[in-house]
Amino acid sequence: MAPPADLEMHSSVCRSIENRKVLCSSGVVHDQRYGSSFNLMFVARDTPQLGKISDLDQQVWIFQGQAIVTVPRSNSVASATVTVITCKYPESLEKDKGTPIYLGIQSPAMSLCCEDTGGQPTLLLKEENILDLYNKPEPVKPFLFYHFRTGTTSTFESVAFPGWFIASSNKDSPIFLTAGQGKLYNTNFNLYLEA
Repeated sequence: MAPPADLEMHSSVCRSIENRKVLCSSGVVHDQRYGSSFNLMFVARDTPQLGKISDLDQQVWIFQGQAIVTVPRSNSVASATVTVITCKYPESLEKDKGTPIYLGIQSPAMSLCCEDTGGQPTLLLKEENILDLYNKPEPVKPFLFYHFRTGTTSTFESVAFPGWFIASSNKDSPIFLTAGQGKLYNTNFNLYLEA
């Protein structure tokens, strides 16, 4: 599926970024901090990128009642604008799991967070500015997700709870965390970032 007309996936010619990374038009990056090449849709920056997310059932994310809910894509639905920024200090995080990112929504400015609630990892939307998280002196693990891209789809694994992924199920239901990638619920999403 092609991205919406007003959004484009980031691509660029090969170039050096911060003398540690090389980004190519294929979206593949080699980063000495991660120790290997990995897929990346966004480059190192100190401002978040904006975009849209949908699941494989063509449901988009919307903000409703202090949660992110999935609803069928239509012309009458205003999907939430997501904010994405890479972790400034990934060195202390696991390697080869994907790009550690902070993920939130633009309006209202809130960030996704994973917390233990009654012995169960739970996905929450908190009133935390994504740039404040980015500028902390060390990674804020409850707010971080490993973004892993395969082909045109993305998964978001909790850094605080390895093996737990952002997932969606039925329409008009909030997104949530699930153990096991794609076993019972949809854990693959289309992430479209503005250029």
